Amino acid sequence: MKMLESLGLHVLRRFDPETAHGLALKALSAGLGPRSGPVTSARLRTRVAGLDLPNPVGLAAGFDKNAETLAPLGRTGFGFLEVGAATPLAQMGTPRPRLFRLTEDRAAINRFGFNNEGMEAIATRLAQRPKGSIVGLNLGANKTSTDRAADFATVLGRCGALVDFATVNVSSPNTEKLRELQGKDALAALLDGVMAANDAGIPVFLKIAPDLDDTEIADVAEVASASGLAAIIATNTTLSRDGLHSGQKGEAGGLSGQPLFEKSTRVLAKLSTLTDLPLIGVGGVGSAQQAYAKIRAGASAVQLYTALVYGGISLAGEIAQGLDRLLQQDGFASVADAVGTDKDRWL
Repeated sequence: MKMLESLGLHVLRRFDPETAHGLALKALSAGLGPRSGPVTSARLRTRVAGLDLPNPVGLAAGFDKNAETLAPLGRTGFGFLEVGAATPLAQMGTPRPRLFRLTEDRAAINRFGFNNEGMEAIATRLAQRPKGSIVGLNLGANKTSTDRAADFATVLGRCGALVDFATVNVSSPNTEKLRELQGKDALAALLDGVMAANDAGIPVFLKIAPDLDDTEIADVAEVASASGLAAIIATNTTLSRDGLHSGQKGEAGGLSGQPLFEKSTRVLAKLSTLTDLPLIGVGGVGSAQQAYAKIRAGASAVQLYTALVYGGISLAGEIAQGLDRLLQQDGFASVADAVGTDKDRWL
């Protein structure tokens, strides 16, 4: 991390977390972020769900909810980006405060509730995005919707042609009863509707919760494999509070960051034994070693977000560079060669 970025992070921590996040987006838009572009090499270049990635380190949804900083994010070290979640109608989400730093735990809790400007505003920005970056959109459902399953199809139908992939997000804990759509029958019906709306023919991913038991994980794998999905993202935030030390650990919402690493990696490894679909590992990735562990547990690519709060936007490039060295050290010629080579440790 450069000295200027370290100073910027120090200043941002003087503000409440949501204000600081907004200021970080403005700083990116002003050109204060990295400009070297995605880190890449022969080892790091990989193909996941039909997408050719310069490296397997992606930005998770939630950082740029409204697709406001696509150009500057494309100049960072990330190999791919995911924006959103987008819902059919704009919505305010839950009242503030709704984002909490758990500094002692290198974690965060959020209860945003899919706050976003709606699919029309987001589609306008996606239509103007610069070429060259791999960009996906996280699909959400409105809190007031009478048919939340249909909301995912609506957003995909409007925005699908403007992105490289889309993610069905039924795993946010902050929209009441949304996670119930992960049940076997409900999920199958939802995905049928989404795939029917995929006129652009882009890869569609499914993002699941880390709080599923073995039977529920098996059900997700079965439905996902039969539905025509291109990949599974494992995992979203957790409702668990095990082992936390920070004073705000009792806040309602989804927990992300370092405490999620082991739990999400175990779900990932379990999924890898149940489906041949590519898996994208999310949850607690804050170093090259953790990205590498996810890959060796079964992930074809990884995503991060919360770690940026503590490590800055340059962390993406640092992780990609470190991952390249780790692959070389262990004699892997490519990311694909390393996928799943250590999954038994997590089962």
